[in-house]
Amino acid sequence: MADAPLACWLCGRPLGSRVEWHHPLPKSRGGRTTVPVHPICHRTIHATIGNAELARRYADAEALRAQADIARFLAWIADKPADFHAPTRRRR
Repeated sequence: MADAPLACWLCGRPLGSRVEWHHPLPKSRGGRTTVPVHPICHRTIHATIGNAELARRYADAEALRAQADIARFLAWIADKPADFHAPTRRRR
């Protein structure tokens, strides 16, 4: 039996050919653990929330998914293919 494909830590969709590794607790704040994410999901996390706030409030996947901008992104990306890519908007 083949192994099930890895799923993205943020969106839960199967990962495609490109995988990036995200530190839920930013490395600059002492994080060592990494989780697999799509490149677009990784860019969205960092374009939306700074490392200090990620460390303070969003090291947990459920808390991050509940953040308003991330929740909107997740609803939009839900039906896209695993290797989908689009430009990521910067934080305001």
